[in-house]
Amino acid sequence: MCTERDDPWTDGCIVLTPARLQAQFASSPRGARLARRAAVRQLATWGHPPDSDVACEVGLVVAELAANAVQHGRAPGHRFALCITHDPASTLIRMEIADATGSRLPPLGPPTPACPTAESGRGLTLVDTLATRWGTTPRDPLGKTVWAEIRYDA
Repeated sequence: MCTERDDPWTDGCIVLTPARLQAQFASSPRGARLARRAAVRQLATWGHPPDSDVACEVGLVVAELAANAVQHGRAPGHRFALCITHDPASTLIRMEIADATGSRLPPLGPPTPACPTAESGRGLTLVDTLATRWGTTPRDPLGKTVWAEIRYDA
């Protein structure tokens, strides 16, 4: 059964089903932090405590994708959306971050290593390392979704 409620941890409505979390967040650094917290909190309800490997991996991937949505996908008046689905039968967790800017896509293929002295540019390398696979899909009418999947040991 799907329930909708206002959640003080998000800036909008959160939709929960037994295997899905959907929420919208302000396109801001605070919104990115709240997305990571919501993801880790949801993993705990699925039997993966915050200090488990899978919760840490999901938290890091969501943090990186949300930070990228805030930095590169921000459009005035638009939030970014987080959707996490859990399929215990296949031990797969899928994370999707959707933003309103489709013109700034992540590069295709493995991420280019960042300069050792650069202060940024390592997020997609981290996602590529932790995720089983990841990619992007366009959104209609505007924007893109960057998704990543993590398979875990049961």
